[in-house]
Formats: sequence, structure tokens, C-alpha cells
Amino acid sequence: MPKKNESWNATGRRKSSIARVMMSAGKGSFTINKREIKEYFGRNTLKMVLEQPLDILQVNDKYDILVKVNGGGLSGQAGAIRLGIARCLEQINPDFRAPLKAAGMMTRDPREVERKKYGQPGARKKFQFSKR
Repeated sequence: MPKKNESWNATGRRKSSIARVMMSAGKGSFTINKREIKEYFGRNTLKMVLEQPLDILQVNDKYDILVKVNGGGLSGQAGAIRLGIARCLEQINPDFRAPLKAAGMMTRDPREVERKKYGQPGARKKFQFSKR
């Protein structure tokens, strides 16, 4: 069990979102950008995404989590926070890595928005072609 004043930090990224996650031993409070999780993320699916690493290890009410996240939309931010939480849990106990990795929590999703190219209306879309 971790010491009372000990804390762990990790960074998670997804799309254009960056989340800085600070975890410490506590009663299970979850604060995102100085707001409660219910207030910040309205959708239950996003809350479930955040709690996945904690549910896998069954440590839901053992750690207080403080998150500073910016960039991107809510879905990207939720993915970034999830990766940050998984990385913090790995720092807490290296034995946590195996179940998290098996569930796909330790992998950073590399998909980003493809840039728009010149001579085209979008990244891949082309203007209508006409022979005559």
C-alpha cells in the first residue's frame, strides 16, 4: 500500500489532447480542470472510459486523481486521461502493467487528423473530375 503523502504523475495524449494526471492515495475523488468528473464529462460513456484502468485493477476508491487536460474534444480528452491514469498505476505497482497491457490501456493511439493538401478540398477528397 502506498504511503500517505506519496504522489505519482504521468502524461497521456490522444488526438490533439494532452492530459497531465496526478494520483495520490486517498478516497477516490476525481477532479478534472478543477471540476468534478460528473460536471466535466456529461456522457456516461466517457466516464466509463476514464474508470476502465481502475476497474480492471479493482482500485476505484483507493486513489485521488487530479487531472489537467487541454486541447481536442471531450472524446480525445477522455482517451488521454485514460492513458495517463494507466501510466500512473504502472508507476504505483509494476505488477499492474500486465493486466493493463492485455486490456490495451498502455498503448498510445497514434491516429491523428490528416492534413489538408493543396489542390484538394480536404485531406483526401478531390474536386470533381471532368474530361471535357
